[in-house]
Amino acid sequence: MSGGEPDNRLVPTASFAIVLVAEAFAVSGQLTLKTAMDRVGIIGLDDLSSPMPLLELMVGKRLFWAGLLLFGISAVFWMVALSRLPLSLAYPLGGVQHVVIVVLSWLLLEETVPLLRWLGVCVVGAGLVVVGLSFGSDENGEPDKKPPVQPSA
Repeated sequence: MSGGEPDNRLVPTASFAIVLVAEAFAVSGQLTLKTAMDRVGIIGLDDLSSPMPLLELMVGKRLFWAGLLLFGISAVFWMVALSRLPLSLAYPLGGVQHVVIVVLSWLLLEETVPLLRWLGVCVVGAGLVVVGLSFGSDENGEPDKKPPVQPSA
């Protein structure tokens, strides 16, 4: 869609950075929405059977709108990433938010994270490293010689 040819050496690095930006906005959105919902309180079945007061309470929270805005910004960056990367690479890289959310929930929201959950986070993190190592490789682990996906006219 852009006028010039991209520098093929920069496309993988820029694409990876775009995924990370999308994930950073998504993580920020999650933390913001969690904070907003903590202020709303626990939602019970009675609240769901008559949802208007609950909806009014939620939409009255600035943090609720801020969280949705952050998700919207994340979605824009995600669409850019999807236009540049195979889904089979972009989606697993998006898993970085699963690791970051647990760490930031522990640090910022002071949530208790049991040892078994930390073990799971480490396993996910190791998987992300493996996926990251495949970045720019073909199915045999060799450097990918195919040019990046170019937009159609």
